[in-house]
Amino acid sequence: MASLSSIDGPKNAGEVAVSDSRAGNRVDSARADYLLRLGDDSLILSQRLAEWCGHAPSVEVDLSLANLGLDLIGQATLFLNYAGELEGKGRDGDRLAFHRDALAFRNCLLVEQPNGDFAQTIARQFLYSTYSLGLFEALTSSTDQRIAEIAAKAVKEVRYHAELSADWVIRLGDGTEDSRARMIAGFDWFWRFVDELFDMDEVERQLVAEGIAADKSALRPAFDATLASVLKEATIDMPPLPYAIRGGRVGHHSEHLGHLLATMQYLPRAYPDAVW
Repeated sequence: MASLSSIDGPKNAGEVAVSDSRAGNRVDSARADYLLRLGDDSLILSQRLAEWCGHAPSVEVDLSLANLGLDLIGQATLFLNYAGELEGKGRDGDRLAFHRDALAFRNCLLVEQPNGDFAQTIARQFLYSTYSLGLFEALTSSTDQRIAEIAAKAVKEVRYHAELSADWVIRLGDGTEDSRARMIAGFDWFWRFVDELFDMDEVERQLVAEGIAADKSALRPAFDATLASVLKEATIDMPPLPYAIRGGRVGHHSEHLGHLLATMQYLPRAYPDAVW
């Protein structure tokens, strides 16, 4: 009869090391995927905001949207560089940003949607910034010290993004008939993408158990409360959310991402060996 030790456990220190190595690789792979999600969200939204340069309603708004985009590109750089290190394939943040196809991106569907008019852009920014503020606040307590440090920096930036976009929602919603109609239409475009923000799959549940990722289910009540409060002040009714559209986290994107990447990645793809 085999001993219990031979059935229930590794036979020697070598097997223990292999087992620990495999477990560590799984965690690193999950962290890298999680970091891609965080970085891709910021990267794609920053590109959308950059499209407003020279086209915003005023010079002040033009500069404001550009600054939001710069904050997001800074966050994306930190997350994607860290993802590249954990991935171990020699890819840095630039390589991940400019040399992946659409199917390899892990951003949520909300951030890749077209700008539309100014009200639609503000609706997207308010929804994303309110969500990401709660997310980054939670991630400041991550057991991964580097994620916690990036989140602590991002919180200061995203808090301003959330406040600015909320102010515009109120100004446009409680403004003229035209601005109110545009604000409502802007939100109507994005309601179907809200639930995906809070989805959690096995990757994220594993990292939550490790104390690395944020438990998104705990973030939803505060998000809903902020949404209700701002919409009430904007005199906009909160409709029942439509059937949720999902897929961004696993690479199933709308056609809009492909067009965005064609513009964003053109120069690095055309001149792959170019350096500054």
